[in-house]
Amino acid sequence: MAFKLSDIDDTQAPLLDHLIELRTRLLRAFAALLVTFFVCLYFAKPILGFLLQPLLDAGQSKLIFTKLYGQFFVELKVAMWAAFFVSFPVIANQLWAFVAPGLYAKEKKAFLPFLLATPVLFLGGGALAYYVVMPTAFHWFLGFEGTQGGVEIEALPNSEDYLSLVMQFILAFGLSFLMPVLLLLLNTAGIVSRAQLVGARRYMIVAAFVIAAVATPPDVISQMMLAVPLILLFEGALIVMHFTEKRAASKATDEESEAPVSAE
Repeated sequence: MAFKLSDIDDTQAPLLDHLIELRTRLLRAFAALLVTFFVCLYFAKPILGFLLQPLLDAGQSKLIFTKLYGQFFVELKVAMWAAFFVSFPVIANQLWAFVAPGLYAKEKKAFLPFLLATPVLFLGGGALAYYVVMPTAFHWFLGFEGTQGGVEIEALPNSEDYLSLVMQFILAFGLSFLMPVLLLLLNTAGIVSRAQLVGARRYMIVAAFVIAAVATPPDVISQMMLAVPLILLFEGALIVMHFTEKRAASKATDEESEAPVSAE
């Protein structure tokens, strides 16, 4: 027996419409990722050169690859990562276009600033890792070169390992810098209050150092360079919450004062 769309009842039809729209949004996002991947693959060598700059600044000018196909896959990975970053605005736009119709105007107004702040904070964290943390950490790592016990020790970084380390730094700092967005979203949704976060400040400080220890290589310098900004971002989120909660309380008071008083 052939299946017809007319056989679907009214309660199922909207779900099918949403699934069709979701498929369309995902296909557009994938198409954007695919197109940017091939463009970035063409420019893979300049992009890799950009990622190698912190290592050059640290004084290392040589990389090796131990597998014949190793460097080819390095360039593929570079192109894929770069394509994701370049196409992220399109992907985020498709996600927003799918979610936005189901939100009230007030919810859109509250959620949109967080959506706009996400790429800014991620790029800020990635920039801190690229321009400050990585050159400092790499310089410290290369300081172990020299002669020990009559044996010369020379650093010969593998290109695949180096790319993995760079991506680890950028992702760790970029994602960690999204913590204020998460906290402010939870506060806006009424899940946590500023008073609760202030009471948990000591635990948040410990959590910042734990996250830094897990997300970065095992050296004190890079861990401190991630933990300290995390603590500052947490304090900044508390300051923003202070003003938003104060404004919300003032608005609620004004609405109560303007409400008509029923006659007895």
